Amino acid sequence: MAEKDKEKPKEEKKEKKAVYRGKKPHKNKPTSQKWKFYKIDGEKIVRERNCPRCGAGVFLMKTGNRLYCGRCHYTSFDKAEIERANK
Repeated sequence: MAEKDKEKPKEEKKEKKAVYRGKKPHKNKPTSQKWKFYKIDGEKIVRERNCPRCGAGVFLMKTGNRLYCGRCHYTSFDKAEIERANK
């Protein structure tokens, strides 16, 4: 019986995970580029890419091949409208 006890390996100690406390480090966010949604014509400021359903206060998001409203989920695949938004 004494031989069996010698042959057993000792249990390995488990490593403890690091516990972080306190505040997380601040991550810099990219600035919002809201000036790109407006155009200046003479002395007037004109909003561009407005949602036809929601009105002048809601802008349309431009992706590769469509314009999309995040509020009412309006989607436009019209090529002429997309070309106008690209200008």
